[in-house]
Parts: sequence; C-alpha cells; structure tokens
Amino acid sequence: MDENGLVEAVAFAEAQECDWPQSMYTESGQFVGTAYVQEGPPHNEVLGAVQPRGETNGLVLRRGYLAAEWGDVRQPDMTFSAAKSYLAILAGLAFDDGLLPDIDAPVADMPAIADGLGHLFDDPLNRRISWRHLLDQTSEWKGTLWSKPDSVDSNRQTQAGANVDNSLKGTWRARREPGTYWEYNDVRVNLLALCLLHVFRRPLPEVLKHRIMDPIGASGTWRWMAYRNAVVAIDGTLMASVPGGGHWGGGIIINSLDHARVGHLILNNGTWNGRNLVSKAWIDALRSPCSLNPNYSLLWWLNSNGKQCGRAPHSCFFAAGGGGHIVWIDPENELVIVTRWVDKEKIGDIVAAFTAAVKPSSSAGSAE
Repeated sequence: MDENGLVEAVAFAEAQECDWPQSMYTESGQFVGTAYVQEGPPHNEVLGAVQPRGETNGLVLRRGYLAAEWGDVRQPDMTFSAAKSYLAILAGLAFDDGLLPDIDAPVADMPAIADGLGHLFDDPLNRRISWRHLLDQTSEWKGTLWSKPDSVDSNRQTQAGANVDNSLKGTWRARREPGTYWEYNDVRVNLLALCLLHVFRRPLPEVLKHRIMDPIGASGTWRWMAYRNAVVAIDGTLMASVPGGGHWGGGIIINSLDHARVGHLILNNGTWNGRNLVSKAWIDALRSPCSLNPNYSLLWWLNSNGKQCGRAPHSCFFAAGGGGHIVWIDPENELVIVTRWVDKEKIGDIVAAFTAAVKPSSSAGSAE
C-alpha cells in the first residue's frame, strides 16, 4: 500500500469523529441509541447494559497484515447493529451443521421452534415466515418480544450511510405478506436470535466463542449482553437470549482488533489458518442481494452499485452499526477496514481514502 496515502487516510479518518456523547446519554437523559432512531416513551425504555463510549478508532488489514491503525483499537465498545452480522454467522453455523438445512423453510415448521416458540407463530401470516425472511428483514412478523412490539420499528426505512427519514417510525401501516416488503426492524431481528437459541439449545455467545472467536484468536474482552427480561428455559436450563444490536442497550461489546479478525475470516471465505470455520457456500449467500433490497443480504450490507462507496468495488460488503461502526470487506483488494465512532456520512469517504492507497501489487501471502 502507498505509505503517503495511508498517512493521509488515517488523518482523515481520525478527524471524522461522530457527535454521539461519550456518556451515551443525551443532555435530556435519553439513551443515544434510541434517540438516534427518534424514539420516545414508552418504547425507548433501555433493557440492556450501556457503557460510555471510547474515542474514535479503527484499523486496516491488507491480506491479513495490519497496514494502519488509529486510536485505541483494544478498547471494547458497544457496536450496535454490527451484531446483526454476527447473528448471520451463527445462522451459517446452524446451516453448516444441518440444524438449518433449508433457510426458505417456514420457521414454525422446525420442531425446536414449534415446541418452544409456537405461540410466536400462531398468526396465519407468521406461520409463513421463513428463515430467509428473518435474515433478510422481510418477515413482517407481528407480535411483541421482550416488551417491545414489532410496531415500534414500523415504517423504519434505513439505508446505511444515507440520510434517513424516521419521521414516520412507529406509526401504523398495513401489514404485508412475508417476503414482499423490506423493513429494518430490530424486534424481528431479536426474534431471529431467540429462534437460533432454540436451534442450538446453547447460549449464542457460547456458540460464537467456541466456534469462531477462540479459533481466530480473539481477545477475552468481548461480550454479548442480553436484556434483563430476555431469559427463557430450554431443556430445563435458564438461558439469556441476546439482541441483534444495542437499540435498547446490550448487544455485542467488542474491540476493533477482534472485529478485524472476524472480517478477515469472512474475507477468507470462512477459513482461518487452514481450518474451515464457516462454509464458503454460506459466505457466498451473505453476498447475494435480497430480492427486495439490492444493498442487503442476510443481515449484511452490500455496496451494490456503489451505494455506500462509489469509489470502492461494488463487490464490497460490510457489517454496520449506529455510531459509525463498520467492518468493511473488500475481496478484490483483500482489505478489511474497521471504523468506530465516526460520522456515518463520512464512512464512504473514509473507505475511499483507504481504497485509493492500495497499490497494484505482486502476489503475496496472507497473515492470520
């Protein structure tokens, strides 16, 4: 990579800190995660742990080698909806294990779901929801989970990196057939997490640690925090069901180096140090656009048509969370870019700056 280009890109990224308060609460006392999506009482009640944020930081990997970093990349921080992409990895493990053989099958037809969560799918439309619908955010599931009704995120239309109008969020709209309408809805993502818990019959953080984080050498500082009321009994054991983000607190708290290791695993088609942890078939599925949103696929965002960054390859895909959290994967340039606490409107420019620093290169190995 071009040294001068990297220096300039790092300086630019460092200057793009987001305006979220370090306490994570606004001057009026509202949790910034709910204020970010313009949410008022009673739906803005915080149910999970909240911690003050660190300073802006991030790093760039090229072929697995650390090319650049800024700030404290070892600071574990809330990462908000980037946790959704971790749920997608767990769904891939279930797929690879044969626990989830057909993601187009109705969720309610699986015995583990019918026995433990059948009441959540009693509604005729709910019964037609497939695993793909939950993963692509097209389920139209109707119900209440962990005291949050699905309607709290009704009419929430969001595109990562774009100006978002949430003025109608939480208002009524006619419900559609599953698979016919795309809506970014955190309650429904939390339902997916609960369903995966019943499939694995083990707490999802344990599965992630054993199957992914330990094999890739992640630190011991990351954790996945549940809501205080999100506890269920499975096979006679009480287990916490974790959320797919920090919308109401909780979620994955992780440092940038660990994010980057996960990104490098996905860049390498699920293989780490010669060991396959996630199948290439599932990684390919993560990059296949949803039929209703070309910039989304199985809880990962895509750079289709350069939507997020027109100066980066359209094959790029990424995990994203409020507060400027990005795990950017560029297969063509063999890059992983992690940003934390940056202005979301500048993410495309940050990515473009680091992409421009890539030199036409000779063949080289990959560090893991």
